[in-house]
Amino acid sequence: MKKIFKLSAIALTMTFLLFSCGGNGQKEAAATQSATTVEEEAVTPAAPVLSNVLNLEGNDQMQYNQTEFRIAAGQSVTLTLKHTGTLDKNAMGHNFVLLKSGTDINAFAKKALEAKNNGYIPKSESASIIAHTKLLGGGESDTITFSVDEKGTYDFICSFPGHVSMMKGKLIVE
Repeated sequence: MKKIFKLSAIALTMTFLLFSCGGNGQKEAAATQSATTVEEEAVTPAAPVLSNVLNLEGNDQMQYNQTEFRIAAGQSVTLTLKHTGTLDKNAMGHNFVLLKSGTDINAFAKKALEAKNNGYIPKSESASIIAHTKLLGGGESDTITFSVDEKGTYDFICSFPGHVSMMKGKLIVE
């Protein structure tokens, strides 16, 4: 009888120790509270950033490093385009051409093919252009200043032959 009593006491003590040391309910509650806090923070949208100093890079893989900029209407904007690649401008030239709203990008690009002597900026389409940089080769950069008075969304492209399909973006004027 003493043996059964001792075994029962040991079993009861072990059970008590296992349940009292767990604290699992508190950990789950803390984890749930942390997850909820993180989720609430992630949902908060960031305010759009307006800038009057824009930096854009183009590389040898026919890519701009950014495809969207936001500026304030009527403000002077300075844009610097840097060609971060190494290839010559005759093989992999890049430029930045900001087009007026409603310009047919593909039609503009076709006209640009004929404007090699003018850095692929077609003089016949000057009424469709708000601003543009010169054509750059690897390691070169160019800085321009311009402003856009009307709010809206404007396309920008690289007019070097074959680049417009990959090197394009939006300038949002607010």
